[in-house]
Amino acid sequence: MPGGRDGGGGGGRSRPRGGGPPSNPLRRQLQSRLGVHPAAPAGSSPRRPRVRTDRARGPSRGSSRRLASSSSAPRSGPRASRWALALSIPVVAILCAWQHALLMDRLEGGGEYAAFWDDEVTAGGDDGGDARGGGGGVRGSYWEEGVRGAAEVVSFVMYGSGLMTEEEEDEDDDAVDLDDEVEVAMDEGDDEISVEAEEEEEEEEEDNYDEKGANEGDGDEEEEEEEDKEEVEDSKAAAKPETDAKEKAPAKPQEKKAKPGPGSIVPYDLSVNHLRRIVGAPGRPPPEAAPSGASPALVPEDFLPVVDPSYVKLRWRHRPASGSNVPDAARVSAYRIVARRAGGSLGTEDDWTSRPVLWDSRTVLLDDDEALPHEVAWPRDRPLRSGEVVEWRVRVRDVRGRERASARSKFAVGPDKVEGWEGGWIVHPDDWATFDAKRVEATDECERWKERRPLPRFRATLSRKAVEEALGGEALASALLVASGLGSFRASFDGVPLSSSGPIDPPFTDYSRRVAYRGFDVTDFLARSSVVVPPPPPPEGGKAIEDGAAHVIGMSTGRGWWDLRPLSGMAKPELLPRGPIAVVAQLYLTTAGGEVRVVLPTRGGGEGDDDGGSWRVSRGPIVGSDLFAGETVDVGVLTSTAGWDAPAGGRSGKWIAPAPYRARVTWEEFRQDLALKAKALDPKEARSFPPRDHLAAPIGELIPPEVPPVLPLERIAPEEARDLGSGRWLLDFGKAMSGVLHFERGLPAPIVPAEGKYPRGHGFKKATKRGDAFVTVIYGESLEMTTGDINRVLVAGLGMHDGGPRHVSNAAGAQDGKPCFPEDHDGVLSQRDVYLLPSSRRGKADETTADERRGRDAAMFSAVRQSHFTTHGFRFAEVCCLASPPEGVRALLYRTAIPEWGSFSSSNVRINGGYELVKNALASNMLSVQSDCPHREKLPYGGDLVADSPAAMHIYDMSSFYKKTIRDWLDAQWDNGAYTETSVWQDLNDYAGIGHGAGETVWATAPPVLTVRHMQHYGDIDLLRETMPGHARWLQFLNGHFAEGMEAKGYDRDLKKYKGDGSGLGDWLSLRQTDTFLTHTAFYMAAARCVAYIAEKLGDGKLSKKSRAVAERVRDRIASLYMKNGRDDFDYPRGGSSGTPGPEMGLFARIVPGEKRCAVLRNWFKRSGSIWPGDEEQLFLAHLDESHKKQMVRTGELVKDSDEYWMGWSQWQGFNEGIFAIRYALKTLSDNGFHHVALRKAVGFGFGTPEYWLSHNATTMWETWWRSEDVYSRNHPMLGAIAEWMASSVAGVSLHPATVGGRHALFWPRFPRSAAVLEHAGAVQGSPVGDYAVAWRFEDLPEEKDRYDSAFVKVRIRVLIPPTAEGTVRLAVPVSKETKITIGRSQKFPDLALARKESNVKCIKRRKRRLGFPYSWEYSRVREKWYKQMKSKSIGTPCESFLFSVLPLTDQWGGRTDMTNHVLQRKDLQLPTGLYDIVYENWQLEREVEGTGRLGNIPEYFDPSSDAGPYCKEKSTFEWNIDDATHII
Repeated sequence: MPGGRDGGGGGGRSRPRGGGPPSNPLRRQLQSRLGVHPAAPAGSSPRRPRVRTDRARGPSRGSSRRLASSSSAPRSGPRASRWALALSIPVVAILCAWQHALLMDRLEGGGEYAAFWDDEVTAGGDDGGDARGGGGGVRGSYWEEGVRGAAEVVSFVMYGSGLMTEEEEDEDDDAVDLDDEVEVAMDEGDDEISVEAEEEEEEEEEDNYDEKGANEGDGDEEEEEEEDKEEVEDSKAAAKPETDAKEKAPAKPQEKKAKPGPGSIVPYDLSVNHLRRIVGAPGRPPPEAAPSGASPALVPEDFLPVVDPSYVKLRWRHRPASGSNVPDAARVSAYRIVARRAGGSLGTEDDWTSRPVLWDSRTVLLDDDEALPHEVAWPRDRPLRSGEVVEWRVRVRDVRGRERASARSKFAVGPDKVEGWEGGWIVHPDDWATFDAKRVEATDECERWKERRPLPRFRATLSRKAVEEALGGEALASALLVASGLGSFRASFDGVPLSSSGPIDPPFTDYSRRVAYRGFDVTDFLARSSVVVPPPPPPEGGKAIEDGAAHVIGMSTGRGWWDLRPLSGMAKPELLPRGPIAVVAQLYLTTAGGEVRVVLPTRGGGEGDDDGGSWRVSRGPIVGSDLFAGETVDVGVLTSTAGWDAPAGGRSGKWIAPAPYRARVTWEEFRQDLALKAKALDPKEARSFPPRDHLAAPIGELIPPEVPPVLPLERIAPEEARDLGSGRWLLDFGKAMSGVLHFERGLPAPIVPAEGKYPRGHGFKKATKRGDAFVTVIYGESLEMTTGDINRVLVAGLGMHDGGPRHVSNAAGAQDGKPCFPEDHDGVLSQRDVYLLPSSRRGKADETTADERRGRDAAMFSAVRQSHFTTHGFRFAEVCCLASPPEGVRALLYRTAIPEWGSFSSSNVRINGGYELVKNALASNMLSVQSDCPHREKLPYGGDLVADSPAAMHIYDMSSFYKKTIRDWLDAQWDNGAYTETSVWQDLNDYAGIGHGAGETVWATAPPVLTVRHMQHYGDIDLLRETMPGHARWLQFLNGHFAEGMEAKGYDRDLKKYKGDGSGLGDWLSLRQTDTFLTHTAFYMAAARCVAYIAEKLGDGKLSKKSRAVAERVRDRIASLYMKNGRDDFDYPRGGSSGTPGPEMGLFARIVPGEKRCAVLRNWFKRSGSIWPGDEEQLFLAHLDESHKKQMVRTGELVKDSDEYWMGWSQWQGFNEGIFAIRYALKTLSDNGFHHVALRKAVGFGFGTPEYWLSHNATTMWETWWRSEDVYSRNHPMLGAIAEWMASSVAGVSLHPATVGGRHALFWPRFPRSAAVLEHAGAVQGSPVGDYAVAWRFEDLPEEKDRYDSAFVKVRIRVLIPPTAEGTVRLAVPVSKETKITIGRSQKFPDLALARKESNVKCIKRRKRRLGFPYSWEYSRVREKWYKQMKSKSIGTPCESFLFSVLPLTDQWGGRTDMTNHVLQRKDLQLPTGLYDIVYENWQLEREVEGTGRLGNIPEYFDPSSDAGPYCKEKSTFEWNIDDATHII
């Protein structure tokens, strides 16, 4: 396949270290302008001289320079040119001498020179693409500085003297074929979650820009000139008075202005280090009533990116402006970044221009063949200071030099790694004592865990005097709070929550290695009038605060992954670092003069101030908090201490000085203990450590946020509230998710069920005995069929339940005796939140009436809103016990707030439904790690990432998320080089690996595979540099241990004894027998390929060659063994062509030898399905009417053998593959000419299909193809690769296999043979450069459906390629000679944003009409029978792509080109930016190949005389290419 024009990072024009003359860009510029060229290297072509200016290019293509000939010039024409050239030589010499004098003056203290002249910057630089920016300090050699001024004079001489006239420049511009480079990007639709900076403000700015037209450009230039002046004024190098500087400095040259009028390219989605500012989470609950004394200030954002001052990389995306000419948006010809000091909410444009400039990149010009850098690095000569808040924007110019600015965004600068933190971790002293070594030895772990409750909360006061002293009389520019908490925390300022995050914040990492902190811009709080209140009472034994609290920082906490309930199930808390809940924080105050002060650093008693300074700690209302078992909240404490974090709240509760967190256990000691348990370290090599008197785990390095926080991204009302009796209400929210309930109007007062008998799982024995009032909420993803209430067993975790009503394995309550098993969970570990009002808060029974108690209860429970430090996997929730269902209840869907940028739609309900199952499952399992399920495990498994990451990277921007994920595995990597199964070692399936601490080979190879895919999608060369040593060590480990490890697992070298029964996880949860030898060995090959790919991108040819040799050696071994039997079926020697993965993996991963490709493909079609004897399926059939069974026999869903009925799985009309082979099968079929067979698998019905899940009311993907009521999860994205296949093959858009950074897409729309299967499909694929989109549909279909497999129809395809990108279009070859294929391109970009909005509105209306999946199997508990209920749902609703509504079918497409012969020759089309319309006239529909039935094979394809597909002859394309990231495995 053709490669893209992609590189491995950097971009623009490079400048080597030191900036010497040989490669100096300014020298080249001067040489070009003077017509002088150095000798070219041997074998190279001479470079055409180019004319460049400081703002835009000269006569080259894409020029924006339009200088009129000088009216004062005495001559014109050739004589004038010679005259001017003759004069220019002495002028240049004089100017060089003058520049030298100025430079010497600057070296002695002058600084104005740089500020005036250092305004052209070349992309590239010292560190992989730095863009160096204007002013301050000596940046280059004498050559660079001297030549710069000379170049400007030469530019004036050439243009002003007539050497290059305006007319000649116009002719040069007109001669350019701009059709060679055209591009488009799409606006985001209403249904997409926006997590960028203030979308409404951005759209408003764009509208204003369009209305103002040319005036906007003039205003921008005025702003740029003002920025230049401010930069000069800010320069600290200016040692002389301004008047003197003006006398000495030359007149500033007229900078090249952008052409008038708005540009064709809109920059948007600004990000720093892959992170975008999030103003407000879409699902953020309505704000609560502010407590007394709370600040009226508003929080400016839900998430503020924070960076380490030494690493700042800026990115943005592009989309075309509505109505702009397509050629003008072909590429970015220049860009400019301006960053200013900021703080608080983004203000007006006047506020922006009044702030000091921190960096102005000046206009960075790009050559015609020069791509925009993947990212732009903050220059090292403009260092950022910790505590600063930075506001920035970017301007880009289109081909014609017209300009557009982005909306402004923000980020903050956090503490540097060396000496940036003055604050230390602090804890509640009583919690700290529970980790004393003697107490650990003497007491039970669970008892000590219970002692650490209620959970602590922390409070710090900031007096007005302290603020004034910190500012030193200067005005406040910004205030930045940086904070973190283990396990989880929520910060507030003056009683106002600073973010709607909380459940898992900081993100889940190995907390002994690294812990992320958050940054909060609190400028607006300090800028408002301070609230002075009486001082709180002094702490016990401490000093009183001298004056009242003007401001208060509050931090509430949860246990998170740091202090889990010590109950070992699927997740093993004992293997995680653990300690008491702790927090760390400090507040930066930046003055208007740029000075930064730190106040309120967290300090414990004995550090600095004896009483812990201004920080205090108290017990809060959260009695218990656990990620698995839920949260218990004391409503009495919640209400009595309301406003505890406001300035007036110091009297709320008992506040004492915190203790410092001082770990005695070192990281080396903690890590060695794990390595010994994992057998990753020989005990003989272990070090000895002295006994420790305290056993709290060490806390790792504090780092800036790597990913956005977990935020509420949807707020969902219940579709139904069902009365289950006894005050229990079942709420159905219509789809499964991860989150909690939010009670917007609070809870009503609870009732006591009749006779005091609480429904199972809702009781609370101790509370009932005490006379407490309480409300319980139980969460679950499905209902128990025999009882109609929530199936708690499925979400409990293996071994943490009694089996449930239909699969009783233990008596009710049998689990309660287990250490630390939650009380009153009635034998099933449940996702349960409890809101408890102690009797002491309700009033004494003999002193109050029943009505008074109910009124008091109602008042207190009305303050309840939600649990904060836990999440649950659920679709259903039971609330108990209430007289009526709660009003205003909503489900909050929580996930890491990464942007959603991919979509898919089609005409087929089953395909759409399958896509939604994957999307909902992924959304449920992205809470700072990509987990397997949102309830019983919540762990990041490597195999799941290998299987699911293509789908995730289609739907979401995973750039930051997967970068963190890879770092998680690097932290977990053992010293011997072995990677683990999960990103935090949990000793789950190490038996399946090759020993020495390695996880199962597939699971452990996830980090390098993910790194390669990350590079393909996001182009982050720094990630390759960072991770390469770890991946190379993993390959080295495999080289040294794989052979012996496989032998130890029972695999003989020649597989003479192997029967597919080896040890490993393999193609997990398939319906066939798993071939674990193939998956082990193939992923060894993949590890070597990944290292070779990464080394190639890093320019390490030696390592790349060596690693590729390893990959080829392993590949050849697999091929020789699997082709050994002579059957050409790609199977192990004693195999029966029944293992998985099999031919599909060998073909997709380019393992099968090219000359055997067609034979293996043919023989694959010999495979067939089989019956399935699963327990639940047999129970289903036992309770099904005979009429239904007979109907299912006719459709092929059932097989009747004698008097018995069996469900069966299909090979070609359904799925049998596991989590890996499902992708290999679908992609191999579609890519090799059998897309119609892949479609039949996806739209199949019955057991082993998405239809089967949907018919049993699934809204998320299940863990297995079979139904489970007591073991397997129903919210598991493991099989989710089908979603990426739908976008890339059914619709036809994906990133090109050889692209880097998503700059090149492959458009390969494939149609079914028959329109009865599918009539239209479309998809959007996001990328760092913008959004690609494709859509196709059949037109002129006959009214008679029976002609859907024979008629001649029209096929229309729409393709959209964004600015700075390109696309390869691969079109289907027609079967009829009557077919004609033409292509046209839109001359102007339509209003894509409007089209998407209108399309989304139509789709939402269709979903509300429930035009999706039409039926479900329901169980009647009265009749004890299953029946099919015909009731349509919203899931699966067909919607047509917005691309078919952006333009009429005939208008604005320009001339059409006949591409028929091109397509018949199987040639790809290489297209630049644009919106294209491709039409097939007289496309003939065909009848689908039936094969031998649902469970049979397809003899039409394995017959040697039949057509084996259109691509079998192209054996040369079958070898894996070093640049191919898609087929690496």
